[in-house]
Amino acid sequence: MEYSECQPVCMHPTLRAYIDLMRLQFFFAWPLLFCSGYLLATSAYGGFSWLTLAKVALIGFFGFEAGLVLNDYVDRDYDKKEVESGKLTRYWRLFDTRPIPAGLIAPARALVLFGILAGISAILVLTLPYPHSLIVLLIMVYSYTIEIFYQVEKRIPQVFPFPQVFGRTDFALFPVAGYLCAGNPDINALLYFLFFYPFALAHLGANDLIDEVNDRARGLKTIPTIYDAERTAYWIAGFVIIHIMMASLFITRLGLIAKGGVVAGLVLIIIATVAILKNRAPESALKVLPLFHIAMICYAGGIVAGTLL
Repeated sequence: MEYSECQPVCMHPTLRAYIDLMRLQFFFAWPLLFCSGYLLATSAYGGFSWLTLAKVALIGFFGFEAGLVLNDYVDRDYDKKEVESGKLTRYWRLFDTRPIPAGLIAPARALVLFGILAGISAILVLTLPYPHSLIVLLIMVYSYTIEIFYQVEKRIPQVFPFPQVFGRTDFALFPVAGYLCAGNPDINALLYFLFFYPFALAHLGANDLIDEVNDRARGLKTIPTIYDAERTAYWIAGFVIIHIMMASLFITRLGLIAKGGVVAGLVLIIIATVAILKNRAPESALKVLPLFHIAMICYAGGIVAGTLL
């Protein structure tokens, strides 16, 4: 048997577990999104350097990976109740495991890994010029705090998904933090947030729709467990409409290539939303979930390419 054929099987179980814990197959997405903010700032303020771009990419990578590990650590006991792993878990995790509840990685080791990843990111942030370093560091602390809040609060009975509405601000602030590595809190930063936040809430609705069976088994109050699949589809569509409205404002601050990336992404989001509205089953949402992520790459990639080219 060729090595390339047996590699996934022969790979050490612990290594496979850490790959799943960190969702490493998506490693490129987080630096790309973070760097899109930084490069947008350099378009407005100047001061671009390849060294700083590399540093910003590493901040985005280590910072976001730390958040993913924190997510799994906080939810470790509830994830033991998962009854359906062939959908969202398989999509997000290359080897289809939740390593902490599966006993592949001890909770204490996961917490240490979070500390290492977050610590590396924080050290890199502190090398940025002041006050950019302080602002980005505060956003980092806020994001981890709101992530814990979101994970804990969704366990409490409620009639409206307030934890999701507040919790998703951490994802929406991620590219804004990249912007603030070189820029100031200005209209560009605000418009990027207003553009990305409704996308984050629509994306969350799609994730929750796919994972509804597991969330009911866990006793979590997510969008479809509070409402139902039909109203979750309307949630997604509603925030996509707001996303398109905010895009019409954000796009005025972008160059031609970046505008093309936004338009391409919006087309994919609209296709995904129409598909979900036509068939509100988890399987339908799972089929179009990649379109949300490709759209995000189009948004960030367009800004990056527009600046560098």
